[in-house]
Amino acid sequence: MDLNQQIFAVAKSSSCRIVTPEPCGLIIFGASGDLARRKLIPAIYRLFRQKLLPAGFFVLGIARTEMSTAQYRQLMLDGLNDGFMGECDHACWRDFSSMLNYRSIDYDDPKSYRQNISEYLPLLEEGSGSEGNRIFYLATPPTVCQDIIANLQAAGLSKEKGNYVKIVIEKPFGRDTESSQKLDASLLRGFEERQIYRIDHYLAKETVQNILMFRFANSIFEPLWNRRYIDHIQITAMETLGIEQRAGYYEQSGVLRDMFQNHMLQLLSLTAMEPPALFTPERVREEKAKVFQSVRPFPLDRLDELLVTGQYGKGTLNGEAVRGYREEPGVAADSRTPTYAALKLFVDNWRWNGVPFYLRSGKRMRRRTTEISIHFKPVPHMMFTEAMGGGIDANILVLKVQPDEGITLEFQAKNPGSRVCLMPVQLNFAYLRNIALEAYERVLLDCMEGDQMLFVREDAVSLTWELLTPLIERVESGEDHPLSLYAAGSDGPAEAVQLLERGGRLWRAL
Repeated sequence: MDLNQQIFAVAKSSSCRIVTPEPCGLIIFGASGDLARRKLIPAIYRLFRQKLLPAGFFVLGIARTEMSTAQYRQLMLDGLNDGFMGECDHACWRDFSSMLNYRSIDYDDPKSYRQNISEYLPLLEEGSGSEGNRIFYLATPPTVCQDIIANLQAAGLSKEKGNYVKIVIEKPFGRDTESSQKLDASLLRGFEERQIYRIDHYLAKETVQNILMFRFANSIFEPLWNRRYIDHIQITAMETLGIEQRAGYYEQSGVLRDMFQNHMLQLLSLTAMEPPALFTPERVREEKAKVFQSVRPFPLDRLDELLVTGQYGKGTLNGEAVRGYREEPGVAADSRTPTYAALKLFVDNWRWNGVPFYLRSGKRMRRRTTEISIHFKPVPHMMFTEAMGGGIDANILVLKVQPDEGITLEFQAKNPGSRVCLMPVQLNFAYLRNIALEAYERVLLDCMEGDQMLFVREDAVSLTWELLTPLIERVESGEDHPLSLYAAGSDGPAEAVQLLERGGRLWRAL
C-alpha cells in the first residue's frame, strides 16, 4: 500500500470521520453576488451531495437585488453549472434547491430587517426543523458590513434564546488599525467573541491545516525547526489572474491589504508558532497571536531594505497579450496601487532570532502557486567540494498549498555510476483530491460545528493591522518608496531579487 492509499484508508476510519453538525439555517447577506454564486452555494451543494449537511437545514439569501426565490435558484444553478462545467447532478440539485430561499432587503433600513428577516425566519425554521440555530454570513462589500451588523442587533437577531446565533465576516477586516477597531466594536456591541467567525479560507486548505500536524507530530522535523538549522523561510502566493471586475475594491486595497494582512501573515503564524500544550482552538490561536507580537517593527526610514512593491504592466500570459493594471476598467491612469509586494521580516524570539522570513505575493504572475519553503542551512563542512568542483544546494522542505497540494523534501543523493557525483532528488507527497474537502466546505462545516480553529481571533486582526498600517501609510504617501513596474506574465520586479541577493540568497524557482 503506497502513502496515498494509506491516507485514504485512514480518512475512511471512524477516528477521522466527519460528524454531521446540528440543524441550522444559513442566512447569506450579499446572496446575489459573485462570492455566493461562485463559492458559497457550490460549497453548500457539495456538502449536501456528500450527505454532510444536517437534516434540518435551509439557506435564506438576502441581497438588494429584486428577484423571486425561483429566479434566485436559477441564478445559483447557473453559477454551479459554470463551476462544474456541465457535470452538475440535476436530480441532486432539484432536492438541494428546495432548501434555497430569497428575500430582497435595504441594508440600511431597520424596517426591512423586521419584515424580511425577523418575521420570515420563524416560518422557514418551523418548516425545516432547524431548531432556531442561525448563522449570518456577510458576503458583502466591507462598506455595508457595519450597517448590517447594527440592524441585526436592532432587530434582536443577534440574541440567543435557547439556540445558537453566529456571524461570519469575510476579509478584509477593515482597511487599517482604526477601521478594524471600529468594525470589532460594532460586532461586540451585539455579539460575543465566541459567536464571531472571521473567515480566511486559506486556513482551510489541506496543506495549511497539515502544517501543525507535520511540525509537531514528527520527531524528525520538530528538533530542526529553529534558527540552529534553518537559514531562512520563503512564503509565496502568486496569481495569474488580474483584478477581474474588482477595480473599485482593489484600488482601495492593493496587495498589502488584500493578501498580507490576512493570508500571508496567517501562513507565517502557523509556520513560526510554538507548540500549544493542547490542540484546541483557543490554545492554537493564542500561540499564533504570540507570533504577531514577536514580529520586529518595520524601520520606516529604511523601507528599501525590507520591502519591494510593484504594479503589473502590459505583458504576455500563456501566449496571449494582456493589459497592464492601469489599463484595467475602473483603474486610474496614474494609479500607484501595488499589485505585487515582497517583504522581509524577522520574528524576535528564541526560536527564530536572526532568521529572515521572505513573503511575496503578486497578480498577473507567470504561474499560479502558493507555497511555504523551509531553506535549511548548508552542512558546516563540505568534504565533497574537491570531488564535486563546486557547492551543493542545501536541503529545502516545500509545503505546497495550491494548486497541487502536497509536500516535497529536496535533498542530495549519489548519482549512480563509478564517479563521485551528487544529484538533487525529491521525496514527494501529493494529496488525493477526492478525499479532501474544499476550503469553503471545510470552514462552513466548522462554523456549523462551532469549531473556531480555522477562524481569526480579534486580537490577531488587531496585531496584524498594527504591524502593517504604518508601512502601508508610508507606501501610499509615496515618500522615498518607488513603485516598480513588471510585465504581466513575468516573475515580478527585478528589485525583488535584489532583496534576497543582499543576504546571499535566491528566491526559490517556481
